[in-house]
Amino acid sequence: MSTTPSQSATLANVTSSASSVTLFAASGTVKARTIFNDSTAVLYVKFGATASTTSYTVQLASNAYYEFPQPVYGGLVDGIWAAANGAARVTSW
Repeated sequence: MSTTPSQSATLANVTSSASSVTLFAASGTVKARTIFNDSTAVLYVKFGATASTTSYTVQLASNAYYEFPQPVYGGLVDGIWAAANGAARVTSW
């Protein structure tokens, strides 16, 4: 693991959906990932493909923030909302 601080971050807004959507593509070089659920609905986050309300890793309430633990999971991350409104504010570096 590198101890050199990152000099840039990638930010994206992922529109909420009642169908599984990709929050983060797989990346072998990611050092950190965060998610902010900017929605009034619960966001179900899955480390892997095809999130559902019964197959997920982390459940984020409205306005919740999640920071991936170290070492950071660099694989595909999908999400699905209980109702489609708002977005996920995702950041990686």
